[in-house]
Amino acid sequence: MEHFWARLNDLPDEIIMIILKKLYNVEVLYYFIGVNKRLNTIAHDSIFSSCLNLYQYFSDDHYICPLPDPMLNRFCSQILPEIHNKIQWLNLESSSMKRILSATNYPNLYGLGLYDINVEVAPSLFTDESFFNPLLKNQILSLVIDIVENDEQSSSEYQHIFIFTQIFTMFPNLKYLNFGPSSIFYQRLSFGIPPPTIISSTLLELHVCLDHFIDCLYLLDGRFNQLHSFHVHIFSLFALATTINNKEKLSSLKCFSLHCDSTTNSYERSILPLLYRMINLEKLDLHLMIECNQEFVDSNDLKKNIINRIPGLKNFVFNIRSMRYFCDEIRLPLNEDIQHTFNSLQNNKIISYVNYFPEAGHSEYHIYSYPYKLKFYRNITNNFPGGLFKYVTEVSLFDEQPFEHEFFLRIQKSFPFMKELTVINQKPQNKKQYENFKNYDQTLSIIKYPHLTLLNLGCVHDDYIEQFLFDTKMCLSNNLYLIIDYQSLARVTHNFQRNITRINCAKLRYLRLHGEYTILKHIDL
Repeated sequence: MEHFWARLNDLPDEIIMIILKKLYNVEVLYYFIGVNKRLNTIAHDSIFSSCLNLYQYFSDDHYICPLPDPMLNRFCSQILPEIHNKIQWLNLESSSMKRILSATNYPNLYGLGLYDINVEVAPSLFTDESFFNPLLKNQILSLVIDIVENDEQSSSEYQHIFIFTQIFTMFPNLKYLNFGPSSIFYQRLSFGIPPPTIISSTLLELHVCLDHFIDCLYLLDGRFNQLHSFHVHIFSLFALATTINNKEKLSSLKCFSLHCDSTTNSYERSILPLLYRMINLEKLDLHLMIECNQEFVDSNDLKKNIINRIPGLKNFVFNIRSMRYFCDEIRLPLNEDIQHTFNSLQNNKIISYVNYFPEAGHSEYHIYSYPYKLKFYRNITNNFPGGLFKYVTEVSLFDEQPFEHEFFLRIQKSFPFMKELTVINQKPQNKKQYENFKNYDQTLSIIKYPHLTLLNLGCVHDDYIEQFLFDTKMCLSNNLYLIIDYQSLARVTHNFQRNITRINCAKLRYLRLHGEYTILKHIDL
């Protein structure tokens, strides 16, 4: 180690900074503070000391745990007191956060991230006067809180409402709040009637998950009168009768993001009237699934009902699927016309296409802005127009027409960082008939999904199980979680004896089987 420090010390400061930026800030502080005067000065730089994540995060399992004891002990006894006046933001986990917050004073701390907070402990954080000292309560301007449950716990909506309400009492100068960033299930708020009293004249930006559209109206009824950015994920956009003030203009709001994964028929009755209240809106992000009685929500609709009605709109990001039942094929706007419609905005490109599902008796029109920055892309069909989606990690495929080998090759190219894939298709592949010809498999490109960790084949024709398990067609990644029907798996693997499936089956780490089955000891997946 002495040789390593000596060699490192021979490098100019600029090169050392480049090297240290490749490390986590806590690693820089832990390993370089106290080595020598020069490295100590570099480690104290605000690049490494202003924002600290004082926990371990294992991305494969989405697991958070405290720092190892030796590291945590040294941070609390030496490092944090030494750099306390440089720290501006702390991200903490539940078991060590009280110790870290009491290790020293933090005169310039303005932001807190509280992660993996147990649902039973969370209420006490905002009622125990000793947890946050009075100075810290007034200092905190930004807060992120992430509440979790284990299998033996369940939280009520009243707990979440209580915590949400107490946050504004505990931190009276709060300007930024992100309530529940990791899960839209555990921390959905539903305020009920009458709703609790929450008022803040300082809050500027709010990220929250809600149960119903009426909860969104409640938060926008004037109690956060300085709010300029509102990001909301709503479970249901079903509109209920309400006496909540939903007419007054929201003149302070400049940025609005609305995401909903359930289908709504309240686009014209609820969503558009809400948008029209935002008279100074500059940025809009919509992710919606809309049930239409007449026309699809296409580029002409977006131009007429949103762009023309919100003159200050500069940036419009959207992902909108609209559905109609028993719809014949229709004429849609040309791509050139669509691009012209959005010329006044900052979007680079607009993609749209239509899917027809005659067996289900409906059609679907999908229009979205590109580049596409959501983490998921659902219900991809054979009409998928392609493109590169580097942010997407969750993909689902569905069609009433078969998926051929070349289609899965397109998916590989479009989603290079895909981690979860669900396939739903009961139609046999058309090109299977050619597989009887000699050397057919040698003409196929072997498909690789290098980051895939979960594969759901629970509702597919046997051809797609062959598609993924045959080593002549697919090279699966190691440690895969496979969801599949037992009888289908047994058929395709010839009761787990088929050589062509052995290599990919050997890569499975977890297996969830549907249907009736008996696992025999001699079966080696």
